[in-house]
Amino acid sequence: MMQSRIPQSSQSGPHRRLDETVLRHLRHHWRSPVHDYSRGAFAELAEWIDSERPLVLDSGCGTGASTKALAARHPDCRVIGVDKSAARLGRAPELPDNARLIRADLPDLWRLMGERGRRVAHHYLLYPNPWPKAVHLMRRWHGHPVFPDLLALAGRLVLRSNHALYIEEFARALSLAGVIDVKVVSFETDDPVSPFERKYLASGHRLFQLTAELE
Repeated sequence: MMQSRIPQSSQSGPHRRLDETVLRHLRHHWRSPVHDYSRGAFAELAEWIDSERPLVLDSGCGTGASTKALAARHPDCRVIGVDKSAARLGRAPELPDNARLIRADLPDLWRLMGERGRRVAHHYLLYPNPWPKAVHLMRRWHGHPVFPDLLALAGRLVLRSNHALYIEEFARALSLAGVIDVKVVSFETDDPVSPFERKYLASGHRLFQLTAELE
C-alpha cells in the first residue's frame, strides 16, 4: 500500500480569522440555492428517512465502505451514506437492509434535512478533506457557511482526522457555538471503519477523534 502523507499547513495554530468567520456564519443564515440533483435524491429517500427508527448519517462516505461498517455497529438505526461523487459511489459494496447511499452535495443535504425538521442520532464525519492551505478556511466544515446547519442536525457528532489542526479548529468552532460537551482523543484501532482510516494507520499516522453532543 502506498504511504500516505500527513497534510502540511503554513498555519502554526488555528487560523487567525477562525473566530470572526465562525461567528459571522452563526449570525447569518446561508441562502445559497440547493442543487436539483441533491433535492431529487433527497426526495427519493424522504420516506425512508422519516421512519421512526433513529437515523445515522455518514457524511462524505466515499465508496460506502464506512456506511456498511456503521450499519453493522448501529443495527437498530437507519444509516445513510452521502457523497457527491458518482464514481466513488459506483464502487460501493453490498449494503445491509438498514443502510442506503445517496449522491448529494453535503451542504444541500444538511439544509434539506433541516427544512424537514429531521434530526440524527449519530453523525459521522470521517476524515474530511482538511483543506490545509490557510486561504481555504471556508472550505473546512467548521469555516463553511453551512456550519450552523450541521449543528442543527443534533445528535452525537463523531469527527475523525489525521490532521490535528483541523480537530483543534473544529473544537474551537463548537465552543463558539456554545457546545460544551466536546471530547478530543488520540486513538488507535484494530478495526478501521473506512479505507482512509486503514491507509492512515498503515502509514503510521496519529489519528484523532472529536466527539460532541449536539442539542
